[in-house]
Amino acid sequence: MIDSLRRLGFAAIVGTALLAGGIAGCSSLSGSHVDCNVVKLQAESGRSDAEIASALGTSESDVASCHGAEKSGNATSGGAQSGTY
Repeated sequence: MIDSLRRLGFAAIVGTALLAGGIAGCSSLSGSHVDCNVVKLQAESGRSDAEIASALGTSESDVASCHGAEKSGNATSGGAQSGTY
């Protein structure tokens, strides 16, 4: 009985550690990423860089770095390809 409780406690501790690590990892990845398409849409609607930064929870310099960097479609495709296939 005591052995099964130890195993259950150990499994609970490991599960909690994995969950906490996963949550911490996700938040650190998204903390420095700014979606430039969102910045473009917000700027087109008349919002200032300071307002956009406040709404996205990022710095004004991150928002300013998006101007001119917005992409449509798949950002990793490198844009439209010309030529015949």
